[in-house]
Amino acid sequence: MSIFSKNMAMDLGTANTLIYLKGQGIVLNEPSVVAFNTYSKEILAVGAAAKKYLGRTPQHISAVRPLKDGVIADFAITQAMIRNFFLKIQKMSRFFKPSVVICVPTGITQVEKKAVIEAAEEVGCRKVYLIEEPMAAAIGAGLDINANRGRMIIDIGGGTTEVAVITMAAVAYCESLRVAGDELNEAIIRHLFHEHKVYIGENSAEKCKIEIGSAIDMPELKPYSLIGKDVITSNPKEVTLTPQEIRGAMQEPISAIVEAVRRALEKTPTELVTDIYEEGIHMAGGGSLLRGLDKLIENVTKIDCHLTKDPLLAIAMGSGIALENLKEYKKVFIN
Repeated sequence: MSIFSKNMAMDLGTANTLIYLKGQGIVLNEPSVVAFNTYSKEILAVGAAAKKYLGRTPQHISAVRPLKDGVIADFAITQAMIRNFFLKIQKMSRFFKPSVVICVPTGITQVEKKAVIEAAEEVGCRKVYLIEEPMAAAIGAGLDINANRGRMIIDIGGGTTEVAVITMAAVAYCESLRVAGDELNEAIIRHLFHEHKVYIGENSAEKCKIEIGSAIDMPELKPYSLIGKDVITSNPKEVTLTPQEIRGAMQEPISAIVEAVRRALEKTPTELVTDIYEEGIHMAGGGSLLRGLDKLIENVTKIDCHLTKDPLLAIAMGSGIALENLKEYKKVFIN
């Protein structure tokens, strides 16, 4: 019976979905992408296989990200994606339905909460617990969330950036900003379109960001070449980009993230700000891996910044720890 419907924790992200299986740890880490036939609505691929379809599909096939800004944008496709991921990792039983912990953005509305819960229940979950992403990230980072001390955590995902101050197992202040990793990619796409008259796809922009993207000057980075489509002739065109140029292209979304951190400190009570100064700022999420972003935030706030042990896995690990200790962490669930 142990192989049927084990309890799970899920980081249902705009860019990636991670699943933690009770007693086993993280067992799935795949892109939140679904490819389907637009005529028959048949699901063709999910996750890493579907991501390869982005920008390369014929007319009758569509590859989409069913989550936008951390919440469900397409209910039916999200449901199909969750079901597919669940079946990848375990057999679902009609009799032994699992409980599941799901991470959601802090600014989520009641309607969006209901959509997440219904999507999980429709695919066979018995009980659904919702946990805010910054809280899960703090637990995953090993912070003592029950202490009467202020701790700031910045979670930069694909669709949202969450800047939260946590004390006594509750969020004292949080700002959810719909600017994150995807917006950095779009900034690169816009820059190439306007400055080089070249159109590139989402995957190419993400690769460029990973190769030479940075928030501060990094002399060791070398120029990077990519091939796109000439806007005027539609012929393939090779463009060589410098790290300085890409940093300039991403300046607007990076500034918005830094400004959100500065604003959070401004609105946080003085005693908690003192605690944050002593403890430092903790950063999680894939977007926090952008080179030099921690140093830039340090320079602006004059507070030490620490990347969590594994920023990409911190939220999934935190929700998994909450799953393993439901009674201990019952105060952190928001439904």
